[in-house]
Amino acid sequence: MDSTGIKAEGAGEWNARKQGGSNRRIWRKMHIGIDEEMLEVRAVGVTTTNVGDAPMLPELLAQIPLDQNIGSVTAEGAYATRVCHDAIAARNAHAVIPSRKNAKPWKPTSAGAIARNEAVNASRYLGRALWQRLSGYHRRSRVETKVPCVKLLGQSLMARD
Repeated sequence: MDSTGIKAEGAGEWNARKQGGSNRRIWRKMHIGIDEEMLEVRAVGVTTTNVGDAPMLPELLAQIPLDQNIGSVTAEGAYATRVCHDAIAARNAHAVIPSRKNAKPWKPTSAGAIARNEAVNASRYLGRALWQRLSGYHRRSRVETKVPCVKLLGQSLMARD
């Protein structure tokens, strides 16, 4: 899972480009989930820039049918929240999300919190670099390489809403 900013054309954008004017641009945030093995886009959400990454993860996971197995969800540290870990655990998937360097264990009140505590302990014991290598965190870069492919569509995409 990852997110990126995309420029959206707003009212008066064409006129400003042709005649000059304010350089105000409208931006949206695209949240994307990729199947790392097949490099297929499995989930997409577009929000305004004030919506964070973590609140979108449960919605992205909900786009994947329940009968399809999710082995693991790899995401950056912005997704290291209780809501994300619980949503991933609810789909019986393994979360590969780095915690903060000074992370404290959570109370083990849910399956997501227990899995996160195990990752925090493993990261402390092994060290952050070794944990990333052993957990497969480097696979997150696959989604980052897919984002420019989606952005190549550029201005050929149009929608009224």
